Amino acid sequence: MTTANKITIGRMILIPVFLILAYTGHAYWALGVYILACLSDTLDGYIARHYRQVTDFGKFMDPLADKMLVLAAMIFLVEKNQMPGWAVAIVLFREFAVSGLRLIAVEQNRVIAAAWSGKIKTTVTMIGLGAMLVFGDNSVIAWIVTALIVLTTVYSGIEYFIKNIDVFKGAK
Repeated sequence: MTTANKITIGRMILIPVFLILAYTGHAYWALGVYILACLSDTLDGYIARHYRQVTDFGKFMDPLADKMLVLAAMIFLVEKNQMPGWAVAIVLFREFAVSGLRLIAVEQNRVIAAAWSGKIKTTVTMIGLGAMLVFGDNSVIAWIVTALIVLTTVYSGIEYFIKNIDVFKGAK
């Protein structure tokens, strides 16, 4: 197991820690764990590329760990009435659609790695959710963050399908 993959698994382990702290009212500790988990995404990507530790496991698990962290934070914010549920539904729809696209590609012995638009979406989402965790009930920030998350999510989802439309030609 590579160092990059171990960091990805560590990020997944931090998700329940974040949730426990958030739900038990330890907002600053929860935010710290959330930030650490977000930074680990940058670190594992850097290590994987710089030290040539890119693996199919990492290509699959890294975006999955990101989705799990982001969705955990979003659901927490929905429960706190700081984010509308429809925004989470859009994110979930995009994630299931892209995951389905990746599954079809795997049947053709092809791995679809994260695109730049997906990385931008993840960065915007992680930073935006962090801002929402910090600023709590500020509705202006909440709506700006929600709009940015939805726009980058929809754009990156559309881009994945446009760039990989040929996957459907070989689908059985």
